[in-house]
Amino acid sequence: MTKTAPLRPSPPAVADIMVSLGGLLRQWLPRQRWFAGKDRPVTDLALLSMTELFPGCMHLLIHAGHVPVPAPGGTTAPPAGDCYQLLLGVREHPSPRLGRSLIGRAEEGPLAGLTVYDALQDLRSAQMLFDRLRHPGSAGPLRFESCFSVPVPPGLTPRLMDAEQSNSSLVYGDAFVLKVFRRIQPGVNPDLEVPGALARQGCARVPAPVSWFRTTRPWEATLGVLQPFLPNATDGWALALQALASGDDFTAEAHQLGRATAEVHLALASAFPCEAAHENDRTAAAMTERLDAAAHCVPALRPFVAGLRTAFGTLTTCDSGPPAQRIHGDLHLGQVLRAGREWFVIDFEGEPSRPLAERRSPHSPVRDIAGMLRSFDYAARQRRPWRPEWARRCRESFCAGYASAAGWDPRKKHGLLRAYETDRAVYEVLYEARHRPDWLPVPMAAIERLAVRGG
Repeated sequence: MTKTAPLRPSPPAVADIMVSLGGLLRQWLPRQRWFAGKDRPVTDLALLSMTELFPGCMHLLIHAGHVPVPAPGGTTAPPAGDCYQLLLGVREHPSPRLGRSLIGRAEEGPLAGLTVYDALQDLRSAQMLFDRLRHPGSAGPLRFESCFSVPVPPGLTPRLMDAEQSNSSLVYGDAFVLKVFRRIQPGVNPDLEVPGALARQGCARVPAPVSWFRTTRPWEATLGVLQPFLPNATDGWALALQALASGDDFTAEAHQLGRATAEVHLALASAFPCEAAHENDRTAAAMTERLDAAAHCVPALRPFVAGLRTAFGTLTTCDSGPPAQRIHGDLHLGQVLRAGREWFVIDFEGEPSRPLAERRSPHSPVRDIAGMLRSFDYAARQRRPWRPEWARRCRESFCAGYASAAGWDPRKKHGLLRAYETDRAVYEVLYEARHRPDWLPVPMAAIERLAVRGG
């Protein structure tokens, strides 16, 4: 068995750690699915915090700076950057078992001669992290905390989930799942705050937090959350694709999902303060600003800008709709699970690219509804020929299910729904252009529909 080396040198010299890691991380970070700056070269890396979590494993918060990008109007945006959470292991000798987790061999600095790897993909490190979560305490600025209403046994075998996502998730013994946030912002992450509040409301649609860890340096921030895992559950995206592949109807499932979404919204409205009235003028201005920024980055969007602006313009005259409240923020078929005959809602982090304060602010629940309607459209376009009628029936059924529990019908808020669906499609265009160019035609088809035909 390959021996794991202790960190070296001693803690007083950790400020020099970037001499060893800087070059390796410049190459490794942009290749990670969760790295947000793929379209912007990394200009600098700065160490914000380092803690030896246990021998051979160090916890780091790294700030990655990016070159400024031209903004609409010919101006230049200020230098940008993001903070990332890394758990890095070091060994004296490389091991074939490291596989995809291998980052490289440090050539200089305090780790010279040691092999560096992503510790979350290492069985031993993942087990030790789980053990820390089972025993509340601290390690330097790190705080491990829990609310053990559910027994957490030791010795559960970890496995890293392979699904594409903006974070890293570990499943322990098909009993618990640990989400480790990669892109860190100051404050309480909604994926801890919201499920905890909903659990106190008695909402069974959302798995409650069991344990979590956070940091106090360089600022307070949530780093990861452990929740019960639903081993026999299937996400809504997979179920929708199965229905499409077999030619099955999905309207009954969509109706039940709409009702479950409304139940979660009602619980959120009880758990958090609501705004008396939603400010449509301010919302329309923000949507228009996002559209202009996206069109600056994605030339294919520019011919449709004038038509899309009309969708946002109608917000200033249409019914303001339901009060603004806490919502999911990034709702789609991949964020819901079906276990048995019940739907569950997960991943309340919101859109990671948006500021944390915005994700924790009240928004119209129509935004979540629009996200799910767009997801039905995405699913219908995964097979050829495209099944627009399948998507239309699912959208109608979802809204009907929502109305049956919420007491108001999203379909009767046409101006609101069109604006929020347009805003979501603009977000999708920018996301696909940056991360999955082959998928760009999917939101662009919606853009053409929304801009030319108005819905």
